[in-house]
Amino acid sequence: MTDGHERPEGMSASPVDVDALFTVADRAADAAGVILMEHFGRALIEFKGAVDLVTNADKESEAEIIRQVRAAYPEHGIVAEESGEQATRHDVRWYIDPIDGTTNYAHGFPLFAVSIGVEAHGRMVVGIVYNPATGEKFTAIRGRGAQLNGSPLKVSKVKELDYSLVVTGFPYTVRDKRLNNMDHFENFIYAAQALRRLGSAALDLAYVARGAFDGYWEAEINPWDIAAGWLIVEEAGGRVTDMRGRPYEVGAGNILATNGLVHDEMLAVLARGKSGL
Repeated sequence: MTDGHERPEGMSASPVDVDALFTVADRAADAAGVILMEHFGRALIEFKGAVDLVTNADKESEAEIIRQVRAAYPEHGIVAEESGEQATRHDVRWYIDPIDGTTNYAHGFPLFAVSIGVEAHGRMVVGIVYNPATGEKFTAIRGRGAQLNGSPLKVSKVKELDYSLVVTGFPYTVRDKRLNNMDHFENFIYAAQALRRLGSAALDLAYVARGAFDGYWEAEINPWDIAAGWLIVEEAGGRVTDMRGRPYEVGAGNILATNGLVHDEMLAVLARGKSGL
């Protein structure tokens, strides 16, 4: 997997210490969480679009995460929500969302998370999704399983969509585009047992890994929103593809993550709609 970021010709893959990567990511997530809670309930809000907002907490927490990454790995690439891409040709890239669920955060609703995913040589190897308001920290290292606050995570065992609780999200362009996920939303209302919308893609994925949700899809999604959660779902035993069932890549732009057992049923429902396909 390259997602559009090829290594320069002749450059060989250098080994990476995933434990060291995890330690830096974990400390950075904790530091960002402290900043978020300091501003929670009184953050200063700016609007990037009609419904797309950013707070001073987003900017401060992202700056702190990047500071810690740069201190440890000055040569690594970074893809962050507020700062964009930096040095993306390096073999290791960090995908950073300082607050996934900014609208929730700005309204004092405690469903938001710091999301940090680390990719090495084209594979996601470290993922952390941390909600400092609840203390939930979802983590994964490639090949070692997923955990919630140190306890192992496993996806659910629900086998039929008719008995499944599924979750989705909507893009900030929902007011402007005709293909805005409403077609899939309506189809799943009739196909699943129940449907939710939390407002944080990172937590949607984390709760699939936990087994609280059986499936999650989203038609327009950014790499920093899902990089960490994608790995956490897979390490918890779930399946992640794009909305057509193709192998997932971080730049795919849409996503389907499930317990694996209802994946094909969800693909069939998605095929009846058009958004994101």
